[in-house]
Amino acid sequence: MAKNRQRSSSQANQLRIIGGRWRGKKLPIADIEGLRPTGDRIRETLFNWLMPVLPGSRCLDLFAGSGALGLECLSRGATEVLLLEKHPQAAAQLQQHCTLLNANNGKVIQTDSLSWLNGATLPEYSMDIVFIDPPFANNLWQSTIDALEFSRCLKTDAMIYIETPHKTTIRPPEHWQLHREKQAGNICYRLYQYWVGES
Repeated sequence: MAKNRQRSSSQANQLRIIGGRWRGKKLPIADIEGLRPTGDRIRETLFNWLMPVLPGSRCLDLFAGSGALGLECLSRGATEVLLLEKHPQAAAQLQQHCTLLNANNGKVIQTDSLSWLNGATLPEYSMDIVFIDPPFANNLWQSTIDALEFSRCLKTDAMIYIETPHKTTIRPPEHWQLHREKQAGNICYRLYQYWVGES
């Protein structure tokens, strides 16, 4: 989730887990241009939305960056989280965080998310929650949505979180039903539910 956001130097260099067993834990963030955690305010709202489905879930964080979303899931009771991150330094730091937290159910994969989705060997219908929060400058939302749909790794009723700049147009599949939507400053964040209906 490497994006340009204005923050104080102290905020920019650390991530604070806001809920669950590691609540209040602060973790360093690598000094990588554009790498910023999703803000506390947005995360608080998002994880309130996810509270009924998060415990025991399998999660996929496609642009893990600082780990703000994936590590929060682990803290709040997810059974397994796959954290995908292309940048070598960011991926290495994510692995360090998982080791520090003894988060054996967090798996860091250094990879390009689109390539990974297109070649994924995940069992079909295996993921409960997926996060799409790519670097804002790279405009990867639609290609990621399309690749995720093609991968067929979403369970029925899976939740898909998408974070974009305000006024960004995305075209999710018709059976991705908009569940929640909010705006914080110039950021729009949405939660969709994957629903395929009756055959």
